[in-house]
Amino acid sequence: MNPTPYYIVYEDKLRRNMELLQDVSRRSGVKIIMAFKANALWKTFPIIKEYFQASTASSLNEMRLSLDYLGHDVHAYCPVYTDATFPEFLAGCSHITFNSVAQYERFRPMIEAHNVSVGEEGRVSAGIRVNPRCSVIETDIYNPCLPGSRFGVEAENLKELPEGVEGLHFHALCESSSEDLEKVVEALEAQFGHLLDKVKWLNMGGGHLITREGYDIDRFIRVAADLRRRHPGLQLIIEPGSAFTWQTGDLVTQVLDVVENAGISTAIIDASFACHMPDCLEMPYRPAIAESLSDEEGERRHAAGEAVYRYRLGGNSCLSGDYVGDWWFDRKLNPGDILTLKDMNHYTTVKTNMFNGIQHPSIILRNADGSDTLLRRFTYEDYRDRMS
Repeated sequence: MNPTPYYIVYEDKLRRNMELLQDVSRRSGVKIIMAFKANALWKTFPIIKEYFQASTASSLNEMRLSLDYLGHDVHAYCPVYTDATFPEFLAGCSHITFNSVAQYERFRPMIEAHNVSVGEEGRVSAGIRVNPRCSVIETDIYNPCLPGSRFGVEAENLKELPEGVEGLHFHALCESSSEDLEKVVEALEAQFGHLLDKVKWLNMGGGHLITREGYDIDRFIRVAADLRRRHPGLQLIIEPGSAFTWQTGDLVTQVLDVVENAGISTAIIDASFACHMPDCLEMPYRPAIAESLSDEEGERRHAAGEAVYRYRLGGNSCLSGDYVGDWWFDRKLNPGDILTLKDMNHYTTVKTNMFNGIQHPSIILRNADGSDTLLRRFTYEDYRDRMS
């Protein structure tokens, strides 16, 4: 048995997502590229690379990770580029999107000089991020279209395309539906439709949760087809993050202690929400636990007077708010019990931290044949070397 805590990624579930996305790309004609901000477990990239080799990067580190382990078709977007970083982006990317016209104009001479020097094979295609001002995301921290957003150029500030711009980019979704995409596309065309026939490509950003059960794939395909029909020759690109690794991994933990306070039972586990599942506090949301009862079942049995037990889960850091609750169980929890927190691959492993120096969960790949491969076990040196 693997010592807890550990993240486990399932090869068969990962391949299932890749096959679905590959089929959607083929049927829709939309180019799908992987967003590193949601998944950077590069030791799983050999699996992903069988299906997709293009990526989107928001930093030099993400770009380098693609060049080293996934592929050389890298689409960069950063809120700002600098004189120190931009030459490396220019050398490593196929597409570069700018957050403002001023940023584009600042680096435009470098792009033009680069494209002349490398020829057609190595040229970089430049784009501008636009803000369609269509908010379909309920959680403000993830909503790039809120009033006052720092992301993208609004329509009144982009009447015409600057010379040399070949693409437009928007990002307005977060784990969203194809219905949401249709709303955003309608807003985009109303504000920027006069520019769509003047560019080669449109990057529709991330947040397309195509691999979620119930996602209307046929509607996505129709939205894409209708958009291309209205704007012939326009290459459509999406860069989903969560969809690549949705429901492909868990975090396996162990109960270390159970404490009582003001009638609340808290099972303290050997992992931390603050350190190892930060979105549970930031979003916030309560993950499913494989060993727990459903809320409906727990409430029903509790109302019927049956023996069920309700627990909050507490992390093992010293942060007072390092807890999430509540779950129903059909038995009392005791030290040594294993709890499996579901769907802890996308966005989780890339956002972890080493606050308190707490032992970071190992990372394990469950191969398609049922065997396990240890991808990484973290040590004191990993914590020490992050410090100075």
